[in-house]
Amino acid sequence: MSKIPALLTIVGLTLALTACGSSDTPQATDAAAASSPSADCTQPGKLSDSVKVTGDFGAPLDIAIDAPLAPTTTQRTVAIEGTGTDTAKKDSIVEVAITLYNAKTEKIVQPTTYSTDGASLVIPINDTGLLHGLVRSANCAVEGDRIVTVSTAADAFTDQGTTGVAAGEPVIFVMDVVKVIESVPTKASGTDQPAETGLPTVALAADGAPTVTVPATEAPTDLKISTLKKGDGKVVTDGASVAVAYTGVLWATGETFDSSWGRSPYTVFPTGGVIPGFTQALVGQTVGSQVLAVIPPEFGYGEAGTQGISGTDTLVFVIDILAAEGGPKA
Repeated sequence: MSKIPALLTIVGLTLALTACGSSDTPQATDAAAASSPSADCTQPGKLSDSVKVTGDFGAPLDIAIDAPLAPTTTQRTVAIEGTGTDTAKKDSIVEVAITLYNAKTEKIVQPTTYSTDGASLVIPINDTGLLHGLVRSANCAVEGDRIVTVSTAADAFTDQGTTGVAAGEPVIFVMDVVKVIESVPTKASGTDQPAETGLPTVALAADGAPTVTVPATEAPTDLKISTLKKGDGKVVTDGASVAVAYTGVLWATGETFDSSWGRSPYTVFPTGGVIPGFTQALVGQTVGSQVLAVIPPEFGYGEAGTQGISGTDTLVFVIDILAAEGGPKA
């Protein structure tokens, strides 16, 4: 497992759909997806074709499942074809409204409450984070698609299961594709801002990866947020899902304890699914910005700490805000 969970405190649907276990490349469900869940488009099959879904796009649906289904490969059928011009591919972002069913019992596991924007989850098309069957389902989608996927247990909750899904049981994803961001920037593109005195300094490599130097002083006791680059994109609202690149270091030692750089082009999570100081560093900022956040324990992991971070550690994050979708309108 990557170090991302050290940062995240995700609850609800996003946690339910987060991949568990090893971060190694998963076992392929078919030849087309042999290398990774984002390698190619999952093909339709008899089982995904047999699941009959009716109802308008973006509205509550009716479903008929000839359960129990026992897929040996993950299958994907487009029930409603969208008219979007951008097609999801590796490292795209797909915003969806999704409903989850148990393919053995027919029971609904996770309903979707369709909001004004219609979305309940943002899916990064990469090999980390969410369930592999979910990523394979969203890959190759266009805006307006309604996709029905019958996923093997290996591509879903494996032998661990989750609430409403026993170990080894397959599942069905029904997703309405609200938006596709075909290409996500790899680093912040905003205008440089004056550095604030007394805070850590940041040097950037050619690819944008930061090196953080912590001053030889006591850590501040208050939360400090400083904009290093000011982007001209949309404002990040509370509840949005945000694509970021980030590095975290400990003030006490200057050592990096977590970084997305070199692991994946970006990481996606909801603003409410991270430690409070990280949330405050995101909400109200604009896409394209780079933010420095100095986070004392009360805005981080508190007295308990977590995974090598003590209850007295002050954290320093450099965050590139690459994209944001969902959440209330600013």
